[in-house]
Amino acid sequence: MAVVIAVGLAVQLVPGFTSAELSVDQNFSRNHNPVLTGLALALNLLFAPVVGALVVLATSLYLLLIRRSPQKAVLFALTVGSGWLTCQLFKVVIGRIRPDPALLLDPLAPEPVSNSFPSGHTSLAVALAIAAYFLARGSRWEKPVLWTGTILAVIVAWSRVYIGAHYPLDVMASFPATIGVVVLMAGLWNRHAPSIVARLQSASSSRSHASPHRKKP
Repeated sequence: MAVVIAVGLAVQLVPGFTSAELSVDQNFSRNHNPVLTGLALALNLLFAPVVGALVVLATSLYLLLIRRSPQKAVLFALTVGSGWLTCQLFKVVIGRIRPDPALLLDPLAPEPVSNSFPSGHTSLAVALAIAAYFLARGSRWEKPVLWTGTILAVIVAWSRVYIGAHYPLDVMASFPATIGVVVLMAGLWNRHAPSIVARLQSASSSRSHASPHRKKP
């Protein structure tokens, strides 16, 4: 995470970085393809903040109410939430502004002036891939889920540059930034969650076995 911050600050301070990256966005903008454009715009919608929040909420409720697994529900929400939302802190620290749509031939999804390092859409995709892997770990779906999530995250990263919403380094930084935060969260989870769960189960068991007795007159 420290390296990501250092790279972000270097991009802001070293002349030529942004110009070189903008040329990549401009090249994409001059060579849009109808099929790729449709895919990029669909991903722009599917990994938007509102849809992302609904996916996290729906999945967590499914794990909690249907699968009856509070631990998995909490772990899924924490994994996605920590990896995705922390990217906003990186954005504030770095303060890099998005590519100017006026400099692109065909900006597909012009966004208001805001911070762009790292990419929130890409961070969401990476966080969802890791969270899905955690759920599938130990099953026959472990490797397929990991590879599918990784490929999807790479495609989402490409789409953000393709539509002109981010510079290449914005989306590249999303991978180590998100993974770093999730690794930190997972370490804290592994250290503290077992004892917390044990205390909760003990308290629940004590309440279930305790029955009030009233003396008869």
